[in-house]
Amino acid sequence: MKQTSYRSVKTVTVAVTTAILSTSSLFAADAEGSVLKRYVIDGGWPMILIGLLIIALIALCVFNFMNLSKAKFAPEDLKAGLMDHMVNCRIRSAIELGASHPSYLGRMMAYALPNVDARRPEDLGRDYVEDAIADFTINENRKSMTLVNYISLIAQSAPMLGLFGTVLGMVGAFGTLASGDGSADPSMLAGDISVALLTTLWGLVTAIPSLTAYFFFKNKLNNLVAECHQSAEELLNASIQTVNGDAHLAKIPEGVAV
Repeated sequence: MKQTSYRSVKTVTVAVTTAILSTSSLFAADAEGSVLKRYVIDGGWPMILIGLLIIALIALCVFNFMNLSKAKFAPEDLKAGLMDHMVNCRIRSAIELGASHPSYLGRMMAYALPNVDARRPEDLGRDYVEDAIADFTINENRKSMTLVNYISLIAQSAPMLGLFGTVLGMVGAFGTLASGDGSADPSMLAGDISVALLTTLWGLVTAIPSLTAYFFFKNKLNNLVAECHQSAEELLNASIQTVNGDAHLAKIPEGVAV
């Protein structure tokens, strides 16, 4: 599954890169004072690095939108099938159903349900099942968070690249002033100032949506995992209730004598 994920990222990246390069070619064909030249090309070569970060951000967002979905974590049809097996205490059938499904919930139940202990009818070995669920969650969340954390890396790197371009532009501007004995033509400074300002602008333009996307996908992942845990709890409770239904009802009085 990990190879499939990275293959999907590569495919999305290639598609996004092709689209951006095609659009850039169209802009480049315009007059010298085009929007592309004024707001991108005049930023100098540091804009190439920031452009790569933008491409990576778009690719990661598209992939995470596709990957972090309810259908891939807790599909309703799987929950219904598992509930039917668990209500009837068909634990082995539930394990087989979970193992045959590539979703997060299916794999989690296939990993945790073998820890059900029929020798403990009062709770069916709930503590062992919950420990297995916790182990599965730690391992799987680390994989899912990897590509989300890359978005955080972009959010932190983009302003630094913008600052790098700013410093580079100011160094060039002061170098131009020094070579002209302090009275350089303003038009000679325009290029260096463009590098300083445009890289800062695009660094912030990249960082702000990156930070927003990072917290959005992180919260979405946490919510999907929490939903899977809640479903697992309901499934286990269904089997425990079936096994101990009569004993549980016996503890509940029909009325209170007065």
